[in-house]
Amino acid sequence: MSIGPEKGPNAFRTIGELAQEIGRPQHILRYWETRFSQLRPLQRAGGRRYYRPEDVALVRRIDSLLGKEGYTIRGVQQLLASERGGARKPSAETLTGVRDALARALVDDEA
Repeated sequence: MSIGPEKGPNAFRTIGELAQEIGRPQHILRYWETRFSQLRPLQRAGGRRYYRPEDVALVRRIDSLLGKEGYTIRGVQQLLASERGGARKPSAETLTGVRDALARALVDDEA
């Protein structure tokens, strides 16, 4: 049951809208914000939360992992941390190696 017009997929959602959408109470979403550092909705004056589309996707994923796939909070934290670790910024040593390889390729190409 929806109150008001449906929002588009890129629209921001309030905590009430998102809680209703996933079928969980609002306090669960607030609790998840304390447990998952990746979940950081915008907060406006008065503390009103607005979940961006990427926050909504993350909440849906957390809900699925906890509710349907049987993960624990700690298990979801570890999973998200390992995924985030895969997207680390390259080290200076790696960047230097890439730069040197490109420089050698340019020299070889000019020869």
